[in-house]
Amino acid sequence: MDAELFPRPRAQLAPGAVHVPDWLDPDRQRELLAACREWARPPAGLRTVHTPGGGTMTARQVCLGWHWYPYGYARTVVDGDGAPVKPFPAWLGELGRRAVRDALGDGAAAPYDIALINFYDADARMGMHRDSDEEADAPVVSLSLGDACVFRFGNTEGRTRPYTDVELRSGDLFVFGGPSRLAYHGVPKVYPGTAPPELGLTGRLNVTLRVSGR
Repeated sequence: MDAELFPRPRAQLAPGAVHVPDWLDPDRQRELLAACREWARPPAGLRTVHTPGGGTMTARQVCLGWHWYPYGYARTVVDGDGAPVKPFPAWLGELGRRAVRDALGDGAAAPYDIALINFYDADARMGMHRDSDEEADAPVVSLSLGDACVFRFGNTEGRTRPYTDVELRSGDLFVFGGPSRLAYHGVPKVYPGTAPPELGLTGRLNVTLRVSGR
């Protein structure tokens, strides 16, 4: 994106839901991208997710720590190659705890043990949904890499309005917990070609960190 006259301010979209622009500096973005590329390799690598109703998610996914499938968790890729899920690294958990402290001021963040990494090409979308398959209510941490997107953050009652659209760019952090932990959210649009050129990424990666409570 072109340089802007003023930095983008952090914003609270709802109680417990905070957007922190440019939270990851360029070096940390490159480090996280390199790790994502390794995690995406088989076995237990990047896969296409199919829903029980016969639908197909357009964003492809790889998991760490626990494997998510619609709508539960397992220790193996039960809807893919059957391989054991890749381990969740301690440094990624610490990054999640630091994100919660910076966004919400919560110094007692629980140990993170799940990562869902979604890859969006130019045509990928994510429908409105809730992250409700965990047994813990710790805040969800979302980190963006690559192309910018429209992130739609809604309410806890349903998939329709009221909701707020916010642009997430490479390096941005979004955290939602507390009364917003079960809010519906989605990605209706990706802006192709907006990734920082020096990152060397075509498309968008979203690294979502959760606490399983298991």
